[in-house]
Amino acid sequence: MTEREILADFLFPDIDKTPDYYEKLYPSRDLKEGARVTRFAPSPTGYLHFGNLFTCVASYLTAKNTNGVFFVRVEDTDQKRKVDGAVGAMLKGLSVYGINADEGVVAEDKEIGDYGPYYQSHRKEIYQAYAKDLVKRDLAYPCFCTAEEIEQIRNSQEGEDIKGYYGKYAKCRNLTFEQIKANIEGGMPWTLRLKSPGDINKKCYFDDMIKGKIEMPENVIDVVLLKTDGIPTYHFAHAVDDHLMRTTHVTRGDEWIASVPLHLQLFKVLGFKPVKYAHIAPIMKEENGGKRKLSKRKDPEAAVSYYDEVGFPAESVNEYILTLLNSNFEDWRRANQNAPLSDFPFNLKKMSASGALFDFVKLTDVSKNVISKMPAQKVFELSYAWAKGYNPQLASLFEQDEQKAVDILNIDREGKKPRKDIAKWSDVSDYLSYMYDETFTPCFDLTGNATPELAVKVLEKYKDVVNLDDDKDTWFARMKELCPLVNCTPNVKEYKSNQEAFDGHVGDVSTIVRVALTGRTNTPDLYSITKLLGESTVQSRLSAALEYYREAKYCLLYTSDAADD
Repeated sequence: MTEREILADFLFPDIDKTPDYYEKLYPSRDLKEGARVTRFAPSPTGYLHFGNLFTCVASYLTAKNTNGVFFVRVEDTDQKRKVDGAVGAMLKGLSVYGINADEGVVAEDKEIGDYGPYYQSHRKEIYQAYAKDLVKRDLAYPCFCTAEEIEQIRNSQEGEDIKGYYGKYAKCRNLTFEQIKANIEGGMPWTLRLKSPGDINKKCYFDDMIKGKIEMPENVIDVVLLKTDGIPTYHFAHAVDDHLMRTTHVTRGDEWIASVPLHLQLFKVLGFKPVKYAHIAPIMKEENGGKRKLSKRKDPEAAVSYYDEVGFPAESVNEYILTLLNSNFEDWRRANQNAPLSDFPFNLKKMSASGALFDFVKLTDVSKNVISKMPAQKVFELSYAWAKGYNPQLASLFEQDEQKAVDILNIDREGKKPRKDIAKWSDVSDYLSYMYDETFTPCFDLTGNATPELAVKVLEKYKDVVNLDDDKDTWFARMKELCPLVNCTPNVKEYKSNQEAFDGHVGDVSTIVRVALTGRTNTPDLYSITKLLGESTVQSRLSAALEYYREAKYCLLYTSDAADD
């Protein structure tokens, strides 16, 4: 046995499996040519934020659009930062948006697939088998430097271009077996470091799927591969895992670009085919005339839970994310208005290299459009489910008469141009508040030619002729017939051409009735509203409005008379 082989056995006496064993245990996947294997690899340290979801959607679509595989691997080697329940919460959050893994961790305590374990904390022996092999090949060595010594090295490198444990600073690089053995038997803790083959004068070249061709200096740092407890660092673990799980494409934040030379070097020394990287720029937000990163501390929309709390449908969020991911999505949507999102030909290379801009107004518009296309029954079911968790009063109203709620939500929904009043489920309560006595707030403010004086005339006549048994054409005919009785014209064009002859037109008459019944000047179809309100409510609100306008008319007349005096 060579000295390096003896050292490897000394450092890892319990590791009897070789890389060849794991290469056979985890063979290449039997997939069609061009199929991509991608992953979501969260650390269980907190909640799911929008950046996670954004990156995850890109990874998921990359796999799905090529008939590949998307899996979830939990990178939990840092047990001190682990948050109980974080994995389950993240997976639940992803499932809301239609992202369900083909394999990997699919629940807090459940894994599926042939390439596991999918928790890094359960793969210690695998990492150590590859680490042992690197020691045998003189590509890794134990390091006994203390934290204080590492700090001294850093301090001594002030002003130098390259900082880290390398070259003359790598004190433990060339220790003999006897020195190593003596240190370990003496109880000295050790880490395992890469013996970097990098050349300070050479460059690393790689083609990023989003940012294009990139040139960086080769890695020369002898980075830590295994910590003192034998647990791997992220750098080492991700290289081993992505290889053995047969990952082909990795999407991640562009803060990792600086690590690419190291990661490619690790793939090379381990004898692996490197993955293709796609580095995603952070999502930006406009503020005070400039731009900044979407912040988990400052911006509530940075937390994925926010969208559930305010009631943005998952479909809306997914639709909006695609507008951020690929600039050609909106053109595709216009040409394929009813196509499922899964039909969109997502392309990593069409992602913005500089970072997408989060636009809340745009999200709102997208969501209004998505909801406007939903059948009323679906709008009811989704908004009711949301209300049970976040708005008990709305849920209670729905429970009074579910069919009534569906019918209300269906007003002006089935035409060629459905209304777009609802952007999120928290809008629903206000949207239909005037349809229930419990939430109706009278407001008698008028617009246009509608005055209290005209309102009195209109409501006095309308109260006597309104008939909820009328069909829509008959109802509207009654509105027109009412016009001459109150010195209005049923023809808007006629009014515009001879305004002096009339007090208003049919639109003003409708506005008065609309305000009386709903407290608003802009609502969906007034005929449908009238039918759903019912005879008793209609008459009660007309009477209340009439009383108000009579009082207002009286006050105006009184004020006018006083002024004349």
